[in-house]
Amino acid sequence: MSVKPATIGLIAGGKQFPLLVARGVKDHGHKLVAVGFTGHSNMEVAQFADEWRELKLGKLGKLIRFFKDQGVERVVMAGTINKPRAMDVGLLDMRAMKLVFSLGSKGDSSILGALAAEFEKEGMSVSPAHELVPELLTPKGVLTSRKPTERERDDLNMGWKLAKQLGRMDIGQCLVLREGIVAAVEALEGTDSAIERGCSLGGEGCVVVKVFKPGQEERIDLPSAGTDTVMRLAAGKGACLGLEAGRSLFFDQEEAVRIADENGICIVGLSADEMDES
Repeated sequence: MSVKPATIGLIAGGKQFPLLVARGVKDHGHKLVAVGFTGHSNMEVAQFADEWRELKLGKLGKLIRFFKDQGVERVVMAGTINKPRAMDVGLLDMRAMKLVFSLGSKGDSSILGALAAEFEKEGMSVSPAHELVPELLTPKGVLTSRKPTERERDDLNMGWKLAKQLGRMDIGQCLVLREGIVAAVEALEGTDSAIERGCSLGGEGCVVVKVFKPGQEERIDLPSAGTDTVMRLAAGKGACLGLEAGRSLFFDQEEAVRIADENGICIVGLSADEMDES
């Protein structure tokens, strides 16, 4: 996909995602203006930024002013942020407080949608990371040497169906199950902890399904996985990982697949035309 060069404002959270986006943005010829939050963000992003600012979490007004001063045209959000800390009223400036108190729901989609609207009010569009770095999207089909067994395929189908139903209520993106029995549903703890908990409860051979939630804020919050996800699944003696193809991000795919193959784990890019949502 050919993308016209622009001034991109990156809001960097933690872990690997913002670093991959920063590299991709520069590789695709854009100017990068980046913001990181003290104690929350991957500060390695700064080395790729043409302009960089470190802020305290919750300072929405300062963030928007910095982006406007630097001529940001499009905003991208990437990386994990501790949600309870982000919603701590004591950390919020006036603009962030107004946004939080205006919300009818505190679900991820509601919060992120409102945040995107704040940037758009200021003339900055909000773009999904994969629009700028399309190579991060999960491809369709079996990605590992091993294909799913019949039992694993049944769990993938059931996991897809249940995860989509839960997603309509803005609950999690990830579900862990074995032989049709749900062992864990992702909540506030995040995917890695949900996998650890689910494998501990479900036992050897668990299947993990991670999907795009219906109504999810696609520009900001696509489900994601990577080497950490696969290593967590391997540590829990899990058997299979299903990710929604084309609507999830898969970091360091080559390395993640290598780790999966070494541990006998199957990884599948799932698509709606193959899954049963009835």
